[in-house]
Amino acid sequence: MMGSIMRKFKDKTDKRALMTRNGATVLKELIASSHGKYNPYRIFSAKELEIATNNYDEIKIIKQDSTYKLYKGFWQERLISVMRFRESNRDEHGSCINNIVYAAQMSHNHILKLIGCCLETQIPILAFESVEFGNLHDRILSASQPQIEPLLMKHRLKIAMDIAHALAYLHFGFPRPIVYRDFKTAHILFTEENVAKLFDFSLSISIPEGETHITTDTVIGTWGYSAPEYLSTGVFNEKSDVYGFGAFLFELLTGQIISDLLKAAHNLGCPLEEYFKKFIEDNSFTEIVDRIIIQDILCLRKEQQLHAYAQLMSECLKQSPIVAITYEPSYVQILCTPVDD
Repeated sequence: MMGSIMRKFKDKTDKRALMTRNGATVLKELIASSHGKYNPYRIFSAKELEIATNNYDEIKIIKQDSTYKLYKGFWQERLISVMRFRESNRDEHGSCINNIVYAAQMSHNHILKLIGCCLETQIPILAFESVEFGNLHDRILSASQPQIEPLLMKHRLKIAMDIAHALAYLHFGFPRPIVYRDFKTAHILFTEENVAKLFDFSLSISIPEGETHITTDTVIGTWGYSAPEYLSTGVFNEKSDVYGFGAFLFELLTGQIISDLLKAAHNLGCPLEEYFKKFIEDNSFTEIVDRIIIQDILCLRKEQQLHAYAQLMSECLKQSPIVAITYEPSYVQILCTPVDD
């Protein structure tokens, strides 16, 4: 009896200690990066999130990678998504705090909204708005999902523009630009079939005041999406995200994963931008376009949009690219023009 009481007392003491440590860390980082402006969020208990996910039932996994699993959850008659980091690596504590700090500052229709977090576990557990339709990587590049309608050209253009606005918001919507730093299709989730949300701020960082770039000794990110100049020098800024956006556009256009596209370019001895240009110069552009898009092009306006899309992609893949998604040159305006079905 005494042993049971002591264990319960110890559990409560441990939880208080973790909440104090995690809460202090989150508050410190929020103050440092958000200038005191961030969205309110709820503090969950560990038990509440266990119940919400049916004790983290594997059937409820929406997405997972080497650092975390994202679960479907149900809390107070509301669907939520629960992000639980693996506790085997201490580095994940920093990634988790980063997610809380940056997600708490976001107020954008195409960035996944943070609802709350649990601070009484070794690594905090995060709760977001519901995403039940998977990620873009699985949707278009790998998994066959016949129950979901194919992504036609109009859908892909909408996803591209929505995510472009989300990136522009990170770069220009805050006192200091936020570099997302790990842009890829696996980090684009769907709240409805074609409503895209940018997710996962594990590697995001703000450009320091008075600086135009950041230099790191260790290059981090995902191979294929990282800008060549960042890989060679360790120097990065918002334009590194623009290159990643260009790689994303290439995947969206071709229906192929970026690693396969890079291997094909490497076999020809050229960078990704030059590989794409070869198809333009040889008048064989449609050979690399996803067959679903080719079948969908039935009018001149759609063909114009396809070529405008290709031009934007080419600009983004250039070394030291222009911030095309913000300045909105003519080809971006064409992308924004609705097309009748």
